[in-house]
Amino acid sequence: MNPLYRIAGRAVDRAFGLPPAAVPYVLRPDAGVPMTDGVVLLGDHYRPAGHDRPLPVVLIRSPYGRAGLAGFLFAAPVARRGFQVFIQSTRGTFGSGGQFRPFLSEREDGLATVAWLRDQSWCDGQVSMTGGSYLGHTQWAVAPYVDPPLRSVSLNITAAKITAAFYDHGAPGITNALSWTGLIGKQERGGPLSAIPNPRQLARVKRALRKVPLQAADVDVAGAPVAFWRDFVGHAAPADAFWAGADHDGADLTRLPPVSMVTGWWDLFLPEQLRDYAAIRAAGVMARITVGPWLHADPGELKMITQQDIAWLDHHLGGAPPPPGAPVRVFLQMAGTWLDFDEWPPPAAVGTAHYLRVSGGLSLDAEPGDAAPGTFVYDPADPTPSAGGPLLQPPGKQAGNAAIEARADVLTYTTEPFHADQDLVGPVRALIFVRTDRQYADLFVRVCDVDVKGVSRNVVDGIRRLSPQTVPAPDVRVGDDEVLAVDVELYPTAYRVRAGHRIRVQLSGGAFPRFARNLGTPEPFGAATRALRCRFEIYHDSRHPAHVLLPILPRR
Repeated sequence: MNPLYRIAGRAVDRAFGLPPAAVPYVLRPDAGVPMTDGVVLLGDHYRPAGHDRPLPVVLIRSPYGRAGLAGFLFAAPVARRGFQVFIQSTRGTFGSGGQFRPFLSEREDGLATVAWLRDQSWCDGQVSMTGGSYLGHTQWAVAPYVDPPLRSVSLNITAAKITAAFYDHGAPGITNALSWTGLIGKQERGGPLSAIPNPRQLARVKRALRKVPLQAADVDVAGAPVAFWRDFVGHAAPADAFWAGADHDGADLTRLPPVSMVTGWWDLFLPEQLRDYAAIRAAGVMARITVGPWLHADPGELKMITQQDIAWLDHHLGGAPPPPGAPVRVFLQMAGTWLDFDEWPPPAAVGTAHYLRVSGGLSLDAEPGDAAPGTFVYDPADPTPSAGGPLLQPPGKQAGNAAIEARADVLTYTTEPFHADQDLVGPVRALIFVRTDRQYADLFVRVCDVDVKGVSRNVVDGIRRLSPQTVPAPDVRVGDDEVLAVDVELYPTAYRVRAGHRIRVQLSGGAFPRFARNLGTPEPFGAATRALRCRFEIYHDSRHPAHVLLPILPRR
């Protein structure tokens, strides 16, 4: 092996917190794998040097390349620990044939690849898969369907229902979608560092997001049309059958092999991944999950993924003892500690309703009697801005919310200071009673932590897109006054609100540019150009007990 590769490998191992490993391997690049339609996909084969007998295979299917940075980060750390690895470029990427239409062909291509591997003389028939994000999606596309089953999977920072990350309860997440569009649209002509965010590219994305219509924004950030963006803007209608082959939340989970998961509290796939974990355990499948204080693909998240994946492979392919620890391990933010549970959500966490009061308070007691609703007007020409949150690329996570809360199109409701620490651990929901003068509107709900100096920082949030196609189900009309009881799912969390701090709830008509502006019309969001203001009335009285449900973990 080239000495420079050995030096680079040691540096990668140190960065991932892995113990030194120096198992020599032989690399055979560009192995062709035929698909059922005749397209050939290319893969790089890592095999321990000096081994002639058949061995298990760790399969990695990636749209981000096989050599260079992708090989160093995804395949080589596993190969250096004695595993046979096959890393394959997905259809239409890095030399593989066909067109790259993300998420649409991974089931057929993945199943054909596993069958091909099992036919090779150097494979003993045992196949595990590993990786995160899109590499996790390619595992979801195979694991519930392949026969015989895989030995193990590592479904990191991904989700069975992948489209939930595109359209958050109906609201298109345009910042994340356009950022990824720019990455995949330029990755094969932008050099080895093209995947790393840079100020020029971030500025391009920011400018493109403000244009209308949005359907050609891919050209602004990638220099040419990108199939994913055109699919994203063209198939945003609720339950569009176009995405049927991309989502795997309806698969038979009992067919899954043992599952390892890593994600972060600020990861865009978090809510669906925690839902997946609970469903996998309910199906009787062995699974474990770690949730840390990370944004998508944070260095700390990648480090944990690599460590946990290698330990998982050591156990299921190498015969090592099972990794120690509880099935559920979560980081309690603002406390700097890890919590262990046997299941998610933790049964001990009590959902406590905090009611919106007409005075702007947030109380354990509902508003008595009648009270006038709070009102604001959402203007798509001056949309309510977003700050922080679970973005695909930095900046994200927490941010100061003072400028947002000072706007006339935002309502806030705040508790009194807490006398003791409050640990919020579990799912968060809100029930908001709202009437709008447009049939097409968004309702954005955010929970913030207000410190002793009055600085408000976001903790979790959620959005619902309202339209005749989505209302009334699952919402409820209250009486004949067109008031809707809107159930809003916010992100789950594990977060300590310290003594002396307060909790604040924000209500608004959007969060731009994280989500596409709701222009108040039935036009598809990618083609829409006409914008209408929308007046909101937020009810919080004895007939409309609006509240946020916070999961309070009892003090131990």
